[in-house]
Amino acid sequence: MSHENQVGWRKIIAPFEKSYVSRSVWQLVNTLVPFFLLWYLAYLSLSVSYWLTLALTVPAAGLLIRIFIIFHDCCHKSFFRSKAANEIVGTITGIMTSVPFRQWRNSHSIHHATSGNLDKRGTGDIWTLTAEEYLSSSWLRKTGYRLYRNPFIMFGLGPTFVFLFLYRFNRRQAGWKERMNTYLTNFGIAAIAGSLCMTLGWQAFLLVQGPIFLLSGAAGFWLFYVQHQFEDTYYEQEENWDYVKAAMHGSSFYKLPKFLHWITGNIGFHHIHHLSPRVPNYFLEEAHRHNPMLQEVRSITLWSSLRSLRFRVWNEATKSFMGFRELRRFAAERVKV
Repeated sequence: MSHENQVGWRKIIAPFEKSYVSRSVWQLVNTLVPFFLLWYLAYLSLSVSYWLTLALTVPAAGLLIRIFIIFHDCCHKSFFRSKAANEIVGTITGIMTSVPFRQWRNSHSIHHATSGNLDKRGTGDIWTLTAEEYLSSSWLRKTGYRLYRNPFIMFGLGPTFVFLFLYRFNRRQAGWKERMNTYLTNFGIAAIAGSLCMTLGWQAFLLVQGPIFLLSGAAGFWLFYVQHQFEDTYYEQEENWDYVKAAMHGSSFYKLPKFLHWITGNIGFHHIHHLSPRVPNYFLEEAHRHNPMLQEVRSITLWSSLRSLRFRVWNEATKSFMGFRELRRFAAERVKV
């Protein structure tokens, strides 16, 4: 994006920074109704075949991701114009996705304000070290980092740990409203799970909800990961960091099939979302389609995005990601010099 375009981005994005109650309510209907229906059908299918149950949990998991995007928009105050409506719907969808509304809203706002800033990493983002930082780390920190960046842990154990355990506790700096919201979320999760276990049986509940939770968690973590960990992404030190460049070049345009864009609430248009979080998810694609300026970014596809699984550390010199094999060569060459 040229300097002239950077100056004009606010003008072209402004028409899409408006939510419409009818669009938002309809999205709630076309997301929640099929989710509850699929969940119930999955439960009924337990008496037929568990393979059928598993087949039904796949689209249900996709819809839970879409529910999370609604929660996400509420956190940005973009789903409804009303602050109260965003808080109520955000808290309810937060209970459904096991994420406390106020706690996540605070950490995510920091992520938006610091994404791509090497001097302000650590809140609401993927743990990313530079090559120099990794090489100068202790053996224990290197081991922890390697485990963290392992795909089986990041997309398997990671979501379970974060959604079931980490989000159950408040931050030290949390105010009383945030703390109460976390307690309310925990109570809501326990009440719903307890009621379903008593009504349907704990085995049936786990056999249905378990796959939905694991699949949606892994997919959700993948989306968050690939939205910033991709080739030609953007990282700069504080003195050179620029908000617009971080949004347009440090946030991916994940070019997905139409149905996957729908199920993921258009979050693949992540560069536009980071440019203006006030754009509701249902206007992200339209903003991209109607403005050539917003199309001046590199897109990644499902296939090309798989390469990001090899990315481990950020090389500040080449402004690119490196794998651990490349890092060993980098370390050897540094020793020779």
